[in-house]
Amino acid sequence: MNEESLIIHGVTEDGSKLRPSDWIERVCSSVTAFGEQQCKIIARNVQPCVIDGEKCLVIGRNLEDKNPPAYAFLMSFASMNKLKVVEDRRHGDRALAVE
Repeated sequence: MNEESLIIHGVTEDGSKLRPSDWIERVCSSVTAFGEQQCKIIARNVQPCVIDGEKCLVIGRNLEDKNPPAYAFLMSFASMNKLKVVEDRRHGDRALAVE
């Protein structure tokens, strides 16, 4: 199990799909801070992906240490929208490479 990252699914706790469908792009652009170093941290630790045909956002847990406001924003977004958040259980090449 890869306990280094979390997956925010685009499905609410009641099974509804989050709208709008480009929510991942909007959320990613919201957490991108100006400055080369901050952009690198976000790019390494916040990655959109498709798991079992569902759009998801994978968040490296070390984002909490490297950029606490971005991590707090993402967790707050998931909570406010009642999105399903689970530990990333993917292995090997399929897992987010967390530095």
